[in-house]
Order: sequence, then structure tokens, then C-alpha cells
Amino acid sequence: MGDPQLAALAQRYFDFHLADNPTAASFYGIPGYDDLLPDPSRDGDAVRLAHHAEVRDGLAGIDADSLEGQDRITHSMLGRLVRDQSAVIEARLGEVALSSTISGPVASMLSSLPRQSLNSEQRSRDYLVRLGKLGDYFDAVLERYRQAGAEGRHQTRTGVLGVIGQLDDYLATDIARDALAEPEPTGVDADAWKAEARALVAERVRPALARWRAALEAEFLPVSRGDAEVGICHVPGGEAGYRAASRQFTTTDLDPEAVHRIGLEEVERNRAEFAEIGARALGTGVVAEVVDRLRGDESLRYETAEEILRDVTAALRRAEAALPAAFLDYEIAPCSVEVIPEAAAKGSTLAYYTVPASDGSRPGTHWVNTHAPRSRARYEYEALAFHESVPGHHLQFALGQTLKDLPRFRQFGYVTAFGEGWGLYTERLCDEMGLYSGDLARLGMVSFDAWRACRLVVDTGMHAFGWSRERAVQYMRDNTALSEVNIANEVDRYIAWPGQALAYMIGRKHIEGLRERAERELGDAFDVRHFHDRILSSGSIPLETMTGVVEAWIAEAR
Repeated sequence: MGDPQLAALAQRYFDFHLADNPTAASFYGIPGYDDLLPDPSRDGDAVRLAHHAEVRDGLAGIDADSLEGQDRITHSMLGRLVRDQSAVIEARLGEVALSSTISGPVASMLSSLPRQSLNSEQRSRDYLVRLGKLGDYFDAVLERYRQAGAEGRHQTRTGVLGVIGQLDDYLATDIARDALAEPEPTGVDADAWKAEARALVAERVRPALARWRAALEAEFLPVSRGDAEVGICHVPGGEAGYRAASRQFTTTDLDPEAVHRIGLEEVERNRAEFAEIGARALGTGVVAEVVDRLRGDESLRYETAEEILRDVTAALRRAEAALPAAFLDYEIAPCSVEVIPEAAAKGSTLAYYTVPASDGSRPGTHWVNTHAPRSRARYEYEALAFHESVPGHHLQFALGQTLKDLPRFRQFGYVTAFGEGWGLYTERLCDEMGLYSGDLARLGMVSFDAWRACRLVVDTGMHAFGWSRERAVQYMRDNTALSEVNIANEVDRYIAWPGQALAYMIGRKHIEGLRERAERELGDAFDVRHFHDRILSSGSIPLETMTGVVEAWIAEAR
């Protein structure tokens, strides 16, 4: 039995997390929060900081040296989480993060709320209550932007224009097809429910977003930061805020200079692979020619959204069949493939993943962007599928939900460097397992690898060293095969979400380093299935914690 004082504190932290993030509770499948929305105000931030302070004080009263096993992991995780999260809240980066990407509040709400599981009468009715509050939520976010602007903390022109375009597209859609009114309710008259949902959208949500549209053009656009000043370093308090965000997302104390240097080294390694594999797949080993061919050859593009779904689904099923070669046998929730809703797809990334509901009402889902299929490269979607579904995020998080002996915050928690580091690690793992269909798809893997390496360079470049948006775009253009539209979407995401993009490659390199160490120290006793089990079977953990877990396994396995 674990330490009861720590167990109570861990549950207290999770209760705070649900109260502060009720939409997350809905996606976890935890009842009691489906009628609520988060408080985006500064007062809401004060409450969140008080919650973290209470947990931090509780940790100070526990002797960490007396803890064993999973309790040691829980204690160290809680300390890191409340420290990093508090620093990011205090930096108020969200106040200057206006964006049409998935990190932006409009795109997030329009795409996430309709995906909630309405598998009971109560949840169906609660959804309408929540929908009725959405207009006030948007008004409160707009007020935060105004407060930031009054203090000289301005939005980027790219972000303002992106959201104006997003709002124009959304407000022009027929309300009968509004995604917010499309979920299928349970236990109620569906026609009456949908009529009420459409009325709430018409009377509360759309008017609030129309107010956004007017304010963005009249108030925010004239004082917005231009493309030469997109980095958070150009905002008062931005330098300290970026370091806080970097620490939170990487769970390391690497400074921006070190991260930038790691990125430059990885980009050079990927350029060598472009040359090697490009010579076989495309008949040229000149990196610029390989990149131009991958980006510009229209024969390598999709024709229809259905083709994208076909290839992604086939890659998922191929990986599922191959799992026994590299993983132990686990009983986990299924994974589905779905299309990102059109209202959010235009400014969204290639794909993302949402976890299964804990009550079994919803599978894990790999959300795929099929908007404008002729702009999307065929060679990218296998690596994408492995990263987002199996053996990437779906295996990772669905397995995490089976770890019932862990505190609930660890069952549902998400440490970006662990989560995204694992996803990127599995793109290469699937190459080891022979799961790519050929060298063209492997070039997609290399391009994705280069993409994540470039993130280290351009994210630090813009936010720490003052790079312009165009310089970041050009660097991505020179060193990846991403399409122009994807490069633009990605760079705009980095602008709006400082530090998040660093987690992928930093996490990947950490996992690879631990595997190399284990292989070296264990020799013939090394078993990759058990290594992967140790990486995954403690849930989502900081990178430093991961090191301790693997070190303990190496000592046991000798």
C-alpha cells in the first residue's frame, strides 16, 4: 500500500485539474463536469495558482526520501508539474496567443465540443447547458486580450488575420450544419434537442464571435505585431515566459541556446538521410532536388479525402498486426480514424489524437486533416499514422488508462515531452520493424524527423532570438519536404504556442539515449519489448523520472 498522505494529495491535485479544466473531464469520460467550461479570466488564473500552491505546500510536508516505488515517481511528478504549470500561468502567455490553429480558443472549442460523448440523458442535457455558456466564455477570452493589449502585450498580425478569416468562414456557414449542433443526443427527443442547440448557437455563440470579429479588426489589428516581431521575446515579460514554457514542455532545464544547437545538429543528420534515401527513391541524392521533388511533384499528392483515410487506416492495421514483435500483449481500447471537422480543418495541423473515454463510450481517435486533399502528400501519412495511433499515441495513452494502481492524475495525465517524444520515437521504430511501404514513405519519415528537428531551431529562433516569421518559414522550406501550406500552419502554431514544439525531438532523443544505454549495459539480456514496457507502464512521466525508471530496470535485468 502506498503512502496515504501522498495518495490523498495526488487525488486533490486531480480534483483541482478537473475543476480547472472541465472540458478535459468530459473527454476523460468523468461525469459531473459536462455542463461547465473553464474560467479563462485572470481571476480564474488566480484560482489555479492557489490550487497549485496548496499541492506544493502538501508536498513539502511529505518526506520524499521515505517513499518507494511508484510513490517516488508520484511525488517527483507532482513537484515538477505544479512548479512548471504555475510559472506558465504567471507568464500569461495565453493572453498573447490569438491563433486560428488548434491551440486557439475558437478552433479548440469548435472542434472539441462536438466530439463529446452524449451517451446518457444527463450528458445530453448538460451539453446544452455548456453550449449556452459558450458565448460568455468567448467574451471572457476577448476581455483577456484587451487587458493584455492595455499593458502593451499585443497579438501578432498573423494571428489576428487568421482568426478573422476563421470567423468569416464559420459565421458564413448554414446554422443547420453548425458542428456545435451536430452531436447525436441520448435519452431525449433528438429533433427538439437539435433545435435547442441551434437556437443557442444562433442566440449566444455566433453573436459573441461576431463581437470578436468586430473587435479584432477595429481594436487588435491596428496595434498587432508584424511578421518581423512574431516571437514572444518582443512582448513584455516574454523572455522569462518562454523559458518557463520551455521547461514545462520539455521537462528539462535546457536553455534556448542548447536546444537551438541540438536542432541544428539533427537537421544536418537528416539532410544526409535525404540524400541517401532520395538517391534510391527519386534518382537524386542532391538534398535540394529531393526536397523540391517531394514538395512539388503533383503525382505524389492525393486526389481525394477517401484516399487519405484509406492509407491512414491501412497503416494503423499493419502496425496493430506487428505489435507482438516489439511489445508485450496488452488489452487496451480500440483506435478509430476520423476526419477533423471542416470548421477547424483549414487552419489545423495534419492530424492529432484524442484519448479513449475511460467509461468505454468512445475509442481513441486519430483525427486526420483531409481538407484540400490535392495539397497533401501521399508519402507523409504512414509516419503520421504510426505517430498518432499505433504504436504511438494510442498505444501510449490507452495503455496508460489501464494502469489502475496509479493515482488518477497519472492515468489521465499528459507530459508533452514524454507523449510527443514517444510518438516521434515510434516513427523510427516502425522503420526498424519494416512497416513502411517503401523508400518513398521512408522519405516521409525523414521529412517528419527533419520537421521536428527544425522545430527546435525555429521555435527558439523566433521566441528567444527574434527571428521573423519569414525566416522561420524559409528554414522549414529549405530543410523539410513539408508543403507550403503545412509549413505556414506549423510556423503559425509555433508562434501562438511558444515552447510546445520543442517537446517532440527533445523527448525522442531522451528515449533513444536510454535505449542505447540499456542495450550497451545489458547486452544479450536486453529485450526491446520489456524496455518499451518500462517506458510506458508508469504512465506519462517527466524525462528525468523516465531516466530513474530505466536505471532501475537495468539494475533488475542484469
